[in-house]
Amino acid sequence: MSQQIMLEVVTPHRLELQKEVEYVVAPTVDGIVGVLPGHIRLITQLATGVLRYKIGGQDNYMAVSEGFMEVTPHKVIILAEAADLPEDVDVEQALEEKRQAEEVLHRSFTEKINFDQAEIALERAVTKVELAKKYGENK
Repeated sequence: MSQQIMLEVVTPHRLELQKEVEYVVAPTVDGIVGVLPGHIRLITQLATGVLRYKIGGQDNYMAVSEGFMEVTPHKVIILAEAADLPEDVDVEQALEEKRQAEEVLHRSFTEKINFDQAEIALERAVTKVELAKKYGENK
């Protein structure tokens, strides 16, 4: 049996995932970071994107939004603002969230609003739509 590393994905609402995995590939603000068992210690800022991890020889995916990743030789902890498995994403709802975020961004040129919040919401919605379409059960 190959070596494994514990992966925990935690949001403000709950523990989303806790599994022994073969590897983790995470989106960070500095680019994609791959983690294998025995990795050196690392703390990095997470970017909104798709988290990939392998269990039993099969790749699995999860959309994650902003946060931090802590890596030790035996464990990866993802602290994310939000995390969604492909089967949990309602594509219609995510498309509506995307539309609303785009509308807010468009208004930001004429009204005083929080541009950063709208940009984050748009990025999160786009990631969820891409995740569900690419890896969801209803491909």
